[in-house]
Amino acid sequence: MGFAEKRDGYWRARYKSAAGKYPAVKDADGATVRFRTRRDAERAANEAEAKAREGRREPGSSPAMVFSDFVNRWYGMQDLAASTMQSYRRTIEGHILPAFGAMTMAELARDGRAEIARWEKEGRAGYAPLTVQGWRKVLHVILADAVGEGLLAFNPASRPRGRGRVAGRSQLRAPEKTITTALGVLLIAERMALLSGRDDEFVATVGMGFSGMRFGETVGLERSFVRPGEIRVEWQLYELDSGELLRCPPKDDSYRTIAVPPWLTALLAEQMDRADLKPCACHGRAYVYSGHRPPRQGSRQQGPRLADVGRRAGVSAGTVWNVLNRRELVAEETRVRVDRAITDLGYIVGGPPDGPTAAHWRRSGFATWLFGPAVSGWYPAKAPQPARPVPVLAEPWPGVPVRGRNASGRANCCWTPVAMDLTPHGLRHTYKTMMVELNTPRPLMDLHMGHAKTSVQEAYEHVTAGMVGRLLDGLTALWNAALAARRAMSPGSPVGVLDRLLREERA
Repeated sequence: MGFAEKRDGYWRARYKSAAGKYPAVKDADGATVRFRTRRDAERAANEAEAKAREGRREPGSSPAMVFSDFVNRWYGMQDLAASTMQSYRRTIEGHILPAFGAMTMAELARDGRAEIARWEKEGRAGYAPLTVQGWRKVLHVILADAVGEGLLAFNPASRPRGRGRVAGRSQLRAPEKTITTALGVLLIAERMALLSGRDDEFVATVGMGFSGMRFGETVGLERSFVRPGEIRVEWQLYELDSGELLRCPPKDDSYRTIAVPPWLTALLAEQMDRADLKPCACHGRAYVYSGHRPPRQGSRQQGPRLADVGRRAGVSAGTVWNVLNRRELVAEETRVRVDRAITDLGYIVGGPPDGPTAAHWRRSGFATWLFGPAVSGWYPAKAPQPARPVPVLAEPWPGVPVRGRNASGRANCCWTPVAMDLTPHGLRHTYKTMMVELNTPRPLMDLHMGHAKTSVQEAYEHVTAGMVGRLLDGLTALWNAALAARRAMSPGSPVGVLDRLLREERA
């Protein structure tokens, strides 16, 4: 922006004509114009700078350019991490373009501040304040580049200092992160294994809770990076909106080696022995964990279904299910027709659950249908069904989830919450809190969490073998105490790996 410069008895207007050049506004004869007031000088300086910008614009760039055209060109020029590009695209397509896409750059310069303020105020009516604040930050970045190209004289998304409400700013703070204890990690892991019907989720959840690994790093943990006494974090698998799992470096390039206790090394080794050794088809690498559901467009879409059998037999899919699971409730004649239809179609009883599983977990499947119900004891709402408690059979303890037709009617209890609102990332916070409770030195905590050093003093602090040994001893003590507390609740478990651990702890 142009500015006014005070001289002896008058003001003169200065503006940016090129990089590093700030000439004064002159009249037709080339003499410097003298202004009586500062306001007049600033107005003239801004007008002169706008004309200078007009002369520097690229061909086709003008105030008449539609904002959506500029945004599309701007997005194509960015070269950022895949997660950042995806986040930008969601914000641009879902919130920025619907509000400002049809406006020209001239209209943004004239009415931008008012329109942006109105847009932000309307957004806060339906979204969290921090979410709307994030939208405005993206818009500010885009318009700042428009200013740099000379399409705008100023950034209408910038917030003048000292403006806005002072009271209520505390409402913009993020909610406190929910954490749990070592026993909580164990109980959640057990429930997840019961929900999935296998031990993989138990080992993965315990691993995140006692190593601080992020979810993407856990999904992308390759076998070659699990070593005796340590885990090397080199890659993560990040799920894009397209469904593709992108193999990319860990967040903020937080490459690190995490020392793990012997008992966790043994769990990981057992998991690798139990899991499939073949490399996945999507990345050609062997991973420690695999998904728990059939792959998309996979076994669930292949072969005849219950509905197909029902149509062949002239009954409903529910009747077919009853024939397969509760034959005594179905008339003999109907059972014969259904059995004949199953034979004719080649329907495999229990085919989809026993078929191949996806190569990797999906965030929604892991967090929504395994981790969330294990933490809260409730399944989420999914139309047409509302949110509902996880139906379980009381024996054996802690209860085995009931599935299938009339599951809630056949169950006799449900789970109580372990740590409401806990998320998979909350396990990372839990691990950091455990290290704080164990008086772990900051250099070792930063190393395990992948946090960069931020001060000169930290640059002179280094990790020693003694620090690592004390941390591993402390984590082992927490794990043994959690096993003892779990055994006090019930001496055994329906989860195979945990049942063995409880027997060993008792011995």
